[in-house]
Amino acid sequence: MLLTSYFLAALAIALAWPTPLALSKASWPARSPVAAVVLWQGIALAGGLSMVGAMLVWGLDPLGDDLLTALHQGWLLLLGDPTVTSPGVVHLFALSAAFLFGFHLVLTLIRATWRTSRQRKKHRELLMLLSNPSSLSPNTLVLDHDTPVAYCVPGLTRSVTVLSRGLLDQLSEEEQHAVLAHEHSHLEQRHDLLILAFTAWHEALPWLPTSRLALDAVRQLIEMLADDQALDEVERPVLLRAIVTVASAIAPGQGPDQPAARSATADLEAVPTGELSSSRLQRLLANPNPLSTAQRSLVYLSTTLLLVIPTVLLVTPRLLG
Repeated sequence: MLLTSYFLAALAIALAWPTPLALSKASWPARSPVAAVVLWQGIALAGGLSMVGAMLVWGLDPLGDDLLTALHQGWLLLLGDPTVTSPGVVHLFALSAAFLFGFHLVLTLIRATWRTSRQRKKHRELLMLLSNPSSLSPNTLVLDHDTPVAYCVPGLTRSVTVLSRGLLDQLSEEEQHAVLAHEHSHLEQRHDLLILAFTAWHEALPWLPTSRLALDAVRQLIEMLADDQALDEVERPVLLRAIVTVASAIAPGQGPDQPAARSATADLEAVPTGELSSSRLQRLLANPNPLSTAQRSLVYLSTTLLLVIPTVLLVTPRLLG
């Protein structure tokens, strides 16, 4: 089991630093955002599983040759069975670290979900007071503001899309339809859940630079996914004009972390900012060829292996000795 724990630790390190770094610098994700998002999810899940698994397998090593046997022996030890040898201090420390880290990840996700739900609920209540229903589309609200703004507020029972009066005044009917198609894509495909998961991952591991890389990359990819959905309904020049109009709301010199440069829902941005705006515009202008079926299949296969390998090794660590 020791060899398995070393392999899982090496896999965790690879998925925590060089792999996300290389993927964030790659150009192919813009050609297939769906495959790239799936791969990012696989990296995050496999990385967390490998981190916890490496410590868990190492800690349970004195109790058995596989996870099920070790857990059974550990249960007997807790019941006071004198025939079961107690693990040493180092192994107990590894077990404690595994359980604490796993608990930390789950607790962070629960806390992020609860906080985001409360913020969105309050935001929707505020919108009911400050906006008016739009005739363009159901569950669409119009803010009486001159700045071009468009974003969506997801919810379990009711989601709303918000447009500003300034945006409607500056966009043609086709461009308004493009913006609505983009925002509806976020809601229909539940991109907010992706952002929530990666936000929780970043909050759980703020000291890990690649957790920020993953969050930023997924934010860009879901905007590309929404653009693709909008392009099924409007022409490319129409969407481009709409994006440029919305992006013009960002004052020069303001960063994406400043309130005026962000949409009202920080968990699911609709206004392209900084590098995100540049990446989206370059993709829309260049219209790169999508990955081939074989290339996408390779990405999906790699993602599957990332999830299967640590899971199998956790259940049967004797495979590596």
